[in-house]
Amino acid sequence: MSTPAPHPTEAPLPTLNKLGVSTLPENIDALKIASDWFASFADKIGSNDVDGITQNLLIQSTFDSALPETHDQPSVYWRDLLALTWDFRSFEGTKRIEKFLGDRLKGAKVSKLELKTTNDKDGLAPAFAQPFPDIAWVMGFFTFETDVGLCSGVFRLVPVLEKGTQELKNYPEKTGDLRNQQSDHGKWESLRAKEKSFEGEDPKVLVVGGGQSGLEVAARLKLVDVSTLVIEKNERIGDNWRNRYEALCLHDPVWYDHMPYIPFPPNWPTFSPAKKLANWLEFYAEAMEVNVWTSASVEHIQRDKSTGLFKVTVKRKEGERVFTVKHVVFATGFASGGMWYTPEYPGMDKFKGQILHSGQHKSATDHLGKKVVLIGSCTSAHDLGVDYYDHGVDVTMYQRGSTYVMSVQKGIRILVAGVFDESGPPTAIADRISASFSNLLNFGVYYRATSYIEEVDKETLDGLRRVGFRLNRGFKDAGVLPSAFTTAGGYYLDVGGSQYVIDGKIKLKNDAKLERFTETGLKFDDGSELPADVVVFCTGLGKARDVVEGLVDPDTFKDVGEIWGLNDEGEFNGVWGGMGVPNLWFMMGNLAVCRFYSKRLSLRKFDHRKD
Repeated sequence: MSTPAPHPTEAPLPTLNKLGVSTLPENIDALKIASDWFASFADKIGSNDVDGITQNLLIQSTFDSALPETHDQPSVYWRDLLALTWDFRSFEGTKRIEKFLGDRLKGAKVSKLELKTTNDKDGLAPAFAQPFPDIAWVMGFFTFETDVGLCSGVFRLVPVLEKGTQELKNYPEKTGDLRNQQSDHGKWESLRAKEKSFEGEDPKVLVVGGGQSGLEVAARLKLVDVSTLVIEKNERIGDNWRNRYEALCLHDPVWYDHMPYIPFPPNWPTFSPAKKLANWLEFYAEAMEVNVWTSASVEHIQRDKSTGLFKVTVKRKEGERVFTVKHVVFATGFASGGMWYTPEYPGMDKFKGQILHSGQHKSATDHLGKKVVLIGSCTSAHDLGVDYYDHGVDVTMYQRGSTYVMSVQKGIRILVAGVFDESGPPTAIADRISASFSNLLNFGVYYRATSYIEEVDKETLDGLRRVGFRLNRGFKDAGVLPSAFTTAGGYYLDVGGSQYVIDGKIKLKNDAKLERFTETGLKFDDGSELPADVVVFCTGLGKARDVVEGLVDPDTFKDVGEIWGLNDEGEFNGVWGGMGVPNLWFMMGNLAVCRFYSKRLSLRKFDHRKD
């Protein structure tokens, strides 16, 4: 793998050149290096020696007071996932880490630090890794305790450190030896029915939405004995996938997408068809005994300022029910109930054909013999374009702006290689390895991976450029993940649609700006026209906050902050943590993200044992 030219996005990377290292030793004893460092680290943590930690054990940065856009030497990162801050925080530079430790270390009562020296379900033995020719580190796992939690950490020498709470001492998950040991002797069905009815009682947590994010956090809470009810507007669990367009499938590989407690079977296809996943979610809810009310809708959420409790009005065919709950978790994603993003153009009311959003589209067979125009050039546009062409429908893609394209077969495998793959570590450990990177540092890693992926995708990308398809390199030239983290769109993970564009099977229009609709099609600012019988807006989803605004009382909503996107520390806004209102939460993300952060969100339900 060749090392690309320096780029601003790579600035945080701890390259050997920045470290002043010209060559690496031939025989690196990772266990000794990690053990020596960890012994000093554990000693200074145990004695609350903040100066000793920051001055002697972490790389010093001359940019601690004001880190610039471009670093010419490495900095140090510490990512905390609930362990010391009870939040998701990332700190760059020894001065910031020193302040953080000074504020939090002593009160957390960190103890029982132990380095993992063998591979097991809780971690890996120290190992040397060289992800790029000029970047190398020794990675180690360790466990520790705080006054409330059983925790684990990951460190890299050089120079990233992450710590996170894995369990709460008084609330272990009811798995393994802690599972139900009793024989119900015919009582199980009636007990489940009683539990799900919540007759005469309220749950502690109410989850709005029964997709993967809602089910995973509810399953996590179930296993720590937190009474939880999921409200799902659809008739069946999985309908959020089952009722979408027929051609929909996941573009993430199955080994990246496993759900908590029940991994996908070994014969599961690499890329899950939407309807197959829908059936799995329904099975998952039943197997995990998640309490779900389907065909139910949350009508209003009113927060009582004096108690901090929420009154949640739920409507179902049996009538209305008002719950009083301590916690509300939104698991509604970017759109719920048709909150799709559809731009407005002059003349739309005069168009004699059909206008719909991709969220409303069901099947290409609905438009046989029609001329279809897709507005957009990302995932939905490609999926629908392929489906239309395969059914003999004349289809044109109108590309409004540039798009990031990466192959699934090659690109995704490169991004997750050695971590999320069938030969990698157990999923829970892979999650911790992935989460141990600060996103600010990750941008540099992703930039390099993007450059390498462009090499292996060269034939496809050159073909797209040849037909005029406009490409970009993702957010900060760092590919798909930063784009997903910031705008949740603007990319296509290619599962074959790009070749349809290259071959002209999906026609392409992007040489002019759409000006207006006419009675028979679209007119552009260069005078050109495109006839259409059906126009499908493949323009993405609404804002996550829109769902919250539609349900929460206005006085409470005014305190709700941004949801999704990254803050200055590289942490996500408003998801998995606080939304700005105590005990109001938002759970969202793909299957892998939900798997990891559903655990962290379930821990936050016991915020310093206030529950």
